[in-house]
Amino acid sequence: MAVCGRRNRPKLLFLLFGVTLVGYLLFFRNSSVDLSDTHRREASGEPEVTNEQLKKPVYEKPPLDLNALGEMGRAVKLNLDGEEKMKEEESLKKHQINTYVSDKVSLHRRLPERWNLLCKELKYDYRSLPTTSVVIAFYNEAWSTLLRTVHSVLETSPDILLKEVVLVDDYSDRAHLKEPLEKYISGLRKVRLIRATKREGLVRARLLGASITTGDVLTFLDCHCECHEGWLEPLLHRIKEEPSAVVCPVIDVIDWNTFQYLGNSGEPQIGGFDWRLVFTWHTVPDYEQKRRRSPIDVIRSPTMAGGLFSVSKNYFHYLGTYDTGMEVWGGENLEFSFRIWQCGGSLEIHPCSHVGHVFPKKAPYSRSKALANSVRAAEVWMDEYKEVYYHRNPHARLEAFGDVTERKKLREKLGCKNFRWYLDNVYPDINVPEDRPGMFGMLKNRGKTNHCFDYNPADEHMVEGQRVILYPCHGMGQNQFFEYSMDGEIRYNTREPAGCIVGDNISTYLTVNLCRKRGKPIPADQKFVFREDGSLYHVMSQKCVQAVDKTDNGTPAPSLQPCSDSLHQKWFFEERM
Repeated sequence: MAVCGRRNRPKLLFLLFGVTLVGYLLFFRNSSVDLSDTHRREASGEPEVTNEQLKKPVYEKPPLDLNALGEMGRAVKLNLDGEEKMKEEESLKKHQINTYVSDKVSLHRRLPERWNLLCKELKYDYRSLPTTSVVIAFYNEAWSTLLRTVHSVLETSPDILLKEVVLVDDYSDRAHLKEPLEKYISGLRKVRLIRATKREGLVRARLLGASITTGDVLTFLDCHCECHEGWLEPLLHRIKEEPSAVVCPVIDVIDWNTFQYLGNSGEPQIGGFDWRLVFTWHTVPDYEQKRRRSPIDVIRSPTMAGGLFSVSKNYFHYLGTYDTGMEVWGGENLEFSFRIWQCGGSLEIHPCSHVGHVFPKKAPYSRSKALANSVRAAEVWMDEYKEVYYHRNPHARLEAFGDVTERKKLREKLGCKNFRWYLDNVYPDINVPEDRPGMFGMLKNRGKTNHCFDYNPADEHMVEGQRVILYPCHGMGQNQFFEYSMDGEIRYNTREPAGCIVGDNISTYLTVNLCRKRGKPIPADQKFVFREDGSLYHVMSQKCVQAVDKTDNGTPAPSLQPCSDSLHQKWFFEERM
């Protein structure tokens, strides 16, 4: 194999002159991942060692101290008062993570086992696996969360597989990330630090780090993670099997306040999106379960959360890396997900790879460019379905999103499939709106002027169960966007899964339940007739929807009342103000 590689070098050097074909040449010449480093290990005549020896990490963890705070992923709960309580509150305000608690937890702590027990039985040929470089971009990250991430990688990754950890400082301005950080990591093997000369944002910072890597596979992690035992091998093994697979670990939650590790050994969830182009989590659908032969087989996912994944370096370049026109972060995960699937790859979650992630209480810095990023994704990859997005986000039409000419050329060059194919074959579970003219937008009342149906559930992840109210129309889509379907449903389908309005003949008020699954009959209480005179007739109760001011909770709301000619029972859709 090594001799064969040397014979091909002149040919490769010749082909590399075709600059526009670099991605193709690199990927297809190395369709089983560039294992040149592995081949060198085989050809070097090293004495045989056992797999258990090859599995050894870069560093061993220090001896276990079960009495240490947070050890084995336990929650840290402190009874603080006075000055110490103020310090905790200041740390939370600064990072949106309780770094006061984090600073008291060992940088080397162990985690409890949170994987399927079958994962422990997997055996790997370590000499044949591709190597990886782990890229971690950060901006003003707390000391302990950043360094716990670094130590976690070094202490759970086999030395033979980890080429380096590349830390990318995205122009941080906090003192502890300057000379103290440089001094600290100078004593660590395989850790490199590169600094941006201006604020680049996640996308370009990651690309800056990737540009100096030497591994066969790029593994991207966020800067507040902890790696579970055996997290790396499944990702690399899958990429060895299928070089066009982009593989994500199961993301386990680390509580932002107590630092409890909330890993789950059960079935992981997969990624999706709603028509606001917001990432969502979903259970694994039946058709995907049937495709898998084992509970530890990879799970195909329509989208990725974005922070944690591995990809062959050559395939990453073949796909066009990241869209460098995107700023800070937000939306890049959906854009990359669409591109992977539409351009011939696969996006997968490996149930044997677990990485803990601290989800901050809220974003610690502005995401003002997230909307523009989403518009770029819609313009390049969603074809006519971008209109579904714009209908629900009318302000997005006005957003400056830069030039996407080169990204459209990339799509054409790669011969990527259309978005209809993606919806049919990758994400058939998503409710695809009809958006017929005159049957979507703000649902306005003619009697109670400038008031619209409004639905804004308190829990982002729970669409159903709340009451629909009437609220002054704002023209921003989102919680005031509804659609009347050809089957007589009033759909609230900005979010996913979609909700459908339900009429309750007893309370008379309207609530929202989940819409029926594709191919299933419409529940009787969700069936409405939108008559030519503008009335909304609820079939089951044989009443009409009326705008009422006086309700049991004092908030104006639509209500089922005996049908009349009142203007308060006349409704119309308006797409935008």
